[in-house]
Amino acid sequence: MSGAVLEVTDLCVSYAHPLGLVRAVDGVSFRLAPGERFGLAGESGCGKSTMALAILRMIRPPGRIDGGSVRLDGVELSSLSREAMRQLRLAGIALVPQGSMNSLNPVMRIGRQIEDALANHGVALPRKALNARIADLLSTVGLRGEVAAMYPHELSGGMKQRACIAIAICLSPRVIIADEPTSALDVVVQRQVMETLARVQRDLGAAVILVGHDMGLMAQFVDRLGIMYAGRLVEVAPVGTMVTAPRHPYTRALISSLPSLDRKGELQGIPGLAPLLRDLPPGCAFHPRCPLAAERCRREAPALRTAGEAAVVACHFAETAP
Repeated sequence: MSGAVLEVTDLCVSYAHPLGLVRAVDGVSFRLAPGERFGLAGESGCGKSTMALAILRMIRPPGRIDGGSVRLDGVELSSLSREAMRQLRLAGIALVPQGSMNSLNPVMRIGRQIEDALANHGVALPRKALNARIADLLSTVGLRGEVAAMYPHELSGGMKQRACIAIAICLSPRVIIADEPTSALDVVVQRQVMETLARVQRDLGAAVILVGHDMGLMAQFVDRLGIMYAGRLVEVAPVGTMVTAPRHPYTRALISSLPSLDRKGELQGIPGLAPLLRDLPPGCAFHPRCPLAAERCRREAPALRTAGEAAVVACHFAETAP
């Protein structure tokens, strides 16, 4: 993929723990094309949100970035000063957070919060022009201009999430990271929020990384999907290929767990539990839950390798039918 807007190479993130070091992200690499929608999916605790924060250099102690590279338009983000990185957030790469109520300041009006985001990045406008800019941003995400004078507690969950999107796009970033933007919302509001994000992404021409565990939502929104397990990427493929012909056993299990009108009866779950990141099994981390596991899987961790057109998978038996 040439001309990538974002390149993540061998990214590693660890957390200090009394019982040992926890490797939350372990050698993850991917590239994001301009305007692409890329999904990161997997069970809770697999490292998705940690990776999103690491890309933004927002990991705080006891966490630390152990190694790897993150480049935005060819600029190595680890080489930037703290102030330069702060200025790059919103302007170059922005975050739509998971919990809008926890992200918005409860004692500041929505318009003031957008105003602060602009001012902290050097945007100085006359009051009339500033009010027009805020109203335009709110309109872009489907909110009335009067919302600028409201406090977060006066908004519904979907309105708060769209206000967060308005803040995230206020400086037209090249990349938007949406970390489970529809969590705790009902399905109707989820659709509205995702339609808003899709419209904004098209208008800006921005690339989007959608982080979540809702495979149905991923299938409807993203172009390409990466599956994470125990801090590692185990499969990356175009979403159509991923849904119709998943190659990793874990991906197959995730797809099989989705409800379907064609299959009636009990939903199919994934046996066992995800491993503790501080105490991973040897070899492939998924082997205790995998129906294809063999002795090689218990000894040797599979590396990502090409598996068909535009797809990679980390499995010794990727071609084996489920």
